[in-house]
Amino acid sequence: MRPGAPGDRPTPAEFDGLFRDGPGTPGQTGAPDSTAQLPRFEDPGRPPYGHQGQGQGPGQQFPPGGGYDQQASYDDGGGRRRRLAPVAIVGIVIVALAGAGLGLGWALSGGSGEDTAKKQDSGAGTTKAAKDPEKPKPSADPAEAQAKGLEALLGDSNNSRSSVIGAVNSIKSCSNLGGAAKDLRAAAGQRNDLVKRLQQLPVDKIANHAQLTAALTKAWQSSAAADNHYAAWAGQVGSKKGCHKGKARLSRQTAQGNAASGQATTAKKQAAQIWNPLAQKYGLTERRPEQL
Repeated sequence: MRPGAPGDRPTPAEFDGLFRDGPGTPGQTGAPDSTAQLPRFEDPGRPPYGHQGQGQGPGQQFPPGGGYDQQASYDDGGGRRRRLAPVAIVGIVIVALAGAGLGLGWALSGGSGEDTAKKQDSGAGTTKAAKDPEKPKPSADPAEAQAKGLEALLGDSNNSRSSVIGAVNSIKSCSNLGGAAKDLRAAAGQRNDLVKRLQQLPVDKIANHAQLTAALTKAWQSSAAADNHYAAWAGQVGSKKGCHKGKARLSRQTAQGNAASGQATTAKKQAAQIWNPLAQKYGLTERRPEQL
């Protein structure tokens, strides 16, 4: 193609018929050519024919915005530009602003969320401790602990009761005199041991502890004395003329044994009267006089 302006170029043959008055030769009359009345087709995406690559001529108007599309677009990979929907653009802006806000918040917080949580937990613990200080526990009653120790001692005081009763009955019937005397002396030793243990036991916090320990001491010492008198009586019964018709003869040892046994019974009653209210107070075992 020779250079020159588009107006200087010859009109292509295939377009020659579009500008004639009819199907015949120029100036021929007849039915108008239907193609002569077709509206002119213009591609909205490019300048009109004959003005491609030309500057904007007179009478032509630029589209709004100076001829450039104001909406964002992107290349679809085929060389064509595609417009982004307004909603997508707004979404991108929101995401960018959110990311900037998170970064600013992290910087202002002065560290990670874990550090913040630790600080909050520490502060909460301090506040709770300040509002609800630990109340001091009431001190245990020292008298209760001493009463429990005394209860264990009283539980051993009745261990020899049955053996003493059996030994005395054997003496009265003049049977097993040697065994009866042995059992009685063992019982006396056990009563004396109770007295020693009581002297070593702390009871100063117990109410009326002086009267209680005195009564228990008298009861066990009197019982031990009675046991020893009965054991001596068993030796007298085993001698000549100690038994008469299957019954033991009474002696001075018998009377002394009975007197000591009476004293032990009186002291046991006094001790039980002091002990049982104390046992009720601390939920311990109450005892009858004969069980001491």
